Amino acid sequence: MRANILIFILLISLLTSSVEVSCQSENENKIKSIENRIKFLADSQVEYYKQLEGVKYKWIQEQLKKYAIPKIDEEGFLVYHSAMALFYIDKYGQSKWVAHMILPDIATGVETRTNDFRQDSMVSVGTPDKIDYFNSGYDRGHLAPSADFRWSRKALSESYFYSNMSPQKPEFNRGKWSQVEDFFRQYVLHTGHAIFIVTGGLLNDTIKKSIGINKRIKVPPYFYKIAVDLEAKPARAIGFYLLNGTNTKPITAYTLPIDSIEKKTGIDFFPLLPDTLENRIETMNDISLWQSKETKGNVKPLEPEEMPKGAINTIDAEKFVDKKATVCGTVVATRVLKDNKGVVVNLDQRFPNNLFSFTIWQSNIPNFSYEPATFLINKKICITGTISLYRGKPTTEARNEKAIEIISDEKE
Repeated sequence: MRANILIFILLISLLTSSVEVSCQSENENKIKSIENRIKFLADSQVEYYKQLEGVKYKWIQEQLKKYAIPKIDEEGFLVYHSAMALFYIDKYGQSKWVAHMILPDIATGVETRTNDFRQDSMVSVGTPDKIDYFNSGYDRGHLAPSADFRWSRKALSESYFYSNMSPQKPEFNRGKWSQVEDFFRQYVLHTGHAIFIVTGGLLNDTIKKSIGINKRIKVPPYFYKIAVDLEAKPARAIGFYLLNGTNTKPITAYTLPIDSIEKKTGIDFFPLLPDTLENRIETMNDISLWQSKETKGNVKPLEPEEMPKGAINTIDAEKFVDKKATVCGTVVATRVLKDNKGVVVNLDQRFPNNLFSFTIWQSNIPNFSYEPATFLINKKICITGTISLYRGKPTTEARNEKAIEIISDEKE
C-alpha cells in the first residue's frame, strides 16, 4: 500500500512538471514571437526612414532647381549634393554661392557635428584641403551650416566638404555670423516653414588677400546670407551682409534687401521666380517679419546722423560706464517691476538681448507728465544720466522728465 502511494505521488509530480514545462515552453514561444514582430517592425521603420530621407533629398534638389539657383554667367562647377547645391569657382578656391533649405525637421533632428572635413570629389578640378587652412589664422567657415542639416547624417556630413568652406575670421565665424545662422533656424522652428537660403562671400578679381598652398583661396572681405520664405502668405525675403571681421552691432543692423546684395555681388538671385514675385520680395527689408515672439520689435541702433550732437547709441553705452552720457535709441519694450517698484525701459533690443536700459523708480514717477510704461513705446529718445552696469549690461536712471528727450514719435 505504501509503495502504491509513493508511485502515485511520483506520477503526480511528473505530470505537474510536464504541464509546467509545457506552459513555460508555450509562454517562451509567445515571447519570442512578439520579440520577432517588434524587431520586424523596427527594421521596417528604419527602412522606411531611409526611404523617406531619400525622397527628401530628391524633393530638396527639385525645389532648389525650380526656385533657388542663382543665374550663372561665368565658368565654374555646378554641383548638387544630397541637400545643397553649390557653384565652385577654381580661381577663388571656393564656391561663389551655396544654396540649401532649412526644413522644420531640425526640430526633431538629433545629428551633431561630424567634423569630417574633406575634399569634394564631385569638383573635378579638386578643392582645397586641410593643409590650405592650417595655421592661416582663418576658420574653415561653413557657407551652408552643418546645424541646418541635423535631420540627416548624410546631409550634415556633406556640409564638411571643402567646397562648402570659405576662410572666415574667427571673431566673425563664431560671433555675429553664427547668430545670423541661428536666427534663421529659430524662424523655421517658430513658423514651421521650409525656407531657401543662399550664402556666399564677396568674390571678385580685385581681392588681394589669399591663403593656402599657392595662395589658391581668396579671402572674401564680406559675406552675405539671403533667405526666402515662399510658404509665408505673402512670400517674404531678407538678406544679411556682414564684414569678415568684427561686427559690433546687433545683427538687425546688418540686414539688406536682396536687390542691394545683388548690386554688391553682381549675382542675380532667384531669377527663376515669376518676375512680379521676384521684384516684390527682392526689395523687402523688414526684419520684424522674421522675428519670433521673443525678438520681435528689436531694431538696429541709431546712426550718428539720427542723434543730437555729442550723443551716443546703445552700442557705445558700455564705453561710458561711471560717466555721464546721453544715450539714444528706440524704445522697444517697457516693464513694470514687481510690486510696482518702477519701470524698466529697453532701447533697441528686448530682454534678454538688451543692449541698454534705464529705470524710472516709483518715487520718481510723479516727476513725469505722462505714464512712461505706455507713452514711451516705439519712440526714439535720448536719456541723459550716469552709466553703470547691472548684470553686465549698461544702464542708468531717469529721475524726471527733463532727463528724457523725445527725438521722434515714429517707429522705423
